[in-house]
Amino acid sequence: MSDLQCDNVEKLQQKLDYLRGLLEDHVVFKTIYRYAFDFARDKDQRSIDIETAKAMLGLLLGKKWPMFGMFNQFLEQSKYKVMNKDQWCNVLEFSRTIKPDLSNYDEDGAWPVLLDEFVEWTREQQQQSMG
Repeated sequence: MSDLQCDNVEKLQQKLDYLRGLLEDHVVFKTIYRYAFDFARDKDQRSIDIETAKAMLGLLLGKKWPMFGMFNQFLEQSKYKVMNKDQWCNVLEFSRTIKPDLSNYDEDGAWPVLLDEFVEWTREQQQQSMG
C-alpha cells in the first residue's frame, strides 16, 4: 500500500477508482494492452502461444468486447498456435471499431488474415444457428 501512497483503506479505494478510470482512457488502455503482449511473451520469441493470448485477451477485453466469447471460441478451434504482435494490436482495433453484428466490417480492409477468418467463421456460425 505504501507504493500506492495509501495508508488506509479509504485512500486505497480512491486510488483503485482512479486506476480503473485510467483504463477507460483509450490511449492509456492501448499502452497497457501493447505492454501486455511484451510482458506475456518469452523474451526470445516474437509471438505468444495461443493459450497465453486467449488468457491475456480475456483479462483485457473479456468484459469490454461483446464479441470476445465468439473470438475465444474461434481461437480454440482454429489452426493458430501463436499470435504475433501485429495480430495482437489489430484485435484491439477490431474490438473498438467493428460492430458486434459485423455490419461495418470491410472485407477489403487491411485486417490480418486471422481477423478475416474470424469474421468468416462467425458468419458461418450465425447462418448455422439460423438454419
